[in-house]
Amino acid sequence: MSFVATSSTTTEEPDKITAGEFWPEVDVADARVRIRLDGTVTDERLRDALVDAIATVCEELDVWRASQIALGHESLQDVPAAEIDGENVKVARWHRAVLAFAKANLTERYADFDATAAGDKRAEVLNATIEDYRRDARWAISDILGRPRNTVELI
Repeated sequence: MSFVATSSTTTEEPDKITAGEFWPEVDVADARVRIRLDGTVTDERLRDALVDAIATVCEELDVWRASQIALGHESLQDVPAAEIDGENVKVARWHRAVLAFAKANLTERYADFDATAAGDKRAEVLNATIEDYRRDARWAISDILGRPRNTVELI
C-alpha cells in the first residue's frame, strides 16, 4: 500500500482584504475575533460582509480621501492624528466603521425569526443591535471627518 500526496484543487482566499493604497488592509481572521463571530458565519459570508462594509466606508469618505491626498498624505496612516496604543486614531476609527457595518450586515442576514412571541422579542432585540452597529459606524465616520456626532429621530 502506498500514499501519494496531491495538491488541493481549491484555492484559499487571501487573509487580508485591500481597498487601494490609501486605506488600511482588513485582516479577515482578526475581524472574525473582533466582531465576535462563531462558526455559524462562513468565511465566504464574512468576507462578503467585509467587502461590502469597506466599499460603504470608502465611498462615504471618498471626497475626504481626495482632499487628504491633495494635502500630501499618501495613506490614512499618514493623516495627522493622535496615536493611542501605537495606532493612528483615524485608522482605528476606519476599522471600527468597517467592522460595525459588517457586523450589522451579518446580524441582519443571520437573524432567525419565528412566529412565536419569543421570536418577536428576539427580532426586536436584534433590530436594536443592528441599529447600534450602524450608529457606531456612522459615529466613526463622523469622527474621521471631524464632524459632530448627530442622532436625529423623526417624530
